[in-house]
Amino acid sequence: MKRAYALLACLIVLATLLTSCATPTSQPATSQPTAPSAGQPATSQPAATQPADQGLLGQIMQQKQLIVGTSADYPPYESVDKNNNYTGLDMDVIREIGKRMGVDVKIQDMGFDSLIAAVQQRKVDVVIAAMQATAARAQTVDFSVVYHMPKDGFLVSSKATFTMSDPKDAGGKNIGVQTGTVQDTWIENNLVKTGLTKESQVFRYERVDDAARDLQNGRIDVLMIIGDAAEALAKQMGLKVALLTDKTISAGQAIAMPKGETALKAKIDGIIGDMQSDGTMQKLQDADGVP
Repeated sequence: MKRAYALLACLIVLATLLTSCATPTSQPATSQPTAPSAGQPATSQPAATQPADQGLLGQIMQQKQLIVGTSADYPPYESVDKNNNYTGLDMDVIREIGKRMGVDVKIQDMGFDSLIAAVQQRKVDVVIAAMQATAARAQTVDFSVVYHMPKDGFLVSSKATFTMSDPKDAGGKNIGVQTGTVQDTWIENNLVKTGLTKESQVFRYERVDDAARDLQNGRIDVLMIIGDAAEALAKQMGLKVALLTDKTISAGQAIAMPKGETALKAKIDGIIGDMQSDGTMQKLQDADGVP
């Protein structure tokens, strides 16, 4: 019996020694990727780092579409031709911007006085409508860099006999203006509030073409609009430009966009700068008859 116990004890010790000397059969998994077998789907890899949120610019680039508000009654900046196409300097500028962004441009026509609200309410992404980037407007929307510096024009009918050498010469006349424009503000501050013109003598229009027809028909004496538009309407409707001036100009023309969209502003500013430096902007102005 003792001999049997001794033999069993030796076997246990021998088994323990053999186990401790054996090589482990399982190894930790390596971090090296393994190629998938033929016909098998590749294993998923970690997703690439996503760019920081670019706000409205990111949405525009994702949707491949830039929605643009304008008031298409203002040649040579924006109007509708006989084929119902939007034409003019602003339309050419924004299409070139869209092209360089790699997105389609969708134009929405509306009254000028509703354009700022359309930007604020995100009904449109941007506005281009010969709009001057005034300090008052900049309180509610952001603006791109200026792409054009205009002059103001005072239109009269072909039968008018009075002349103008200064903007305030329009005082005391029945004067037309587009609602919500900087010209509207100038008339209010410099003619009405100074007593040169009665409030009842100021006629405000949603559309400039309606104002031009009233001027043509003698319902108003003078129409104040941007100089390039004044010259274009004079040719189209047989009117006269009584005065072109920069005395009434408060700011250059720029593209409006929602407040705080810094990535979009930087993108558009960069493209406008490129268009100005490579000569594209001047070519578009020449093609559309805008000095």
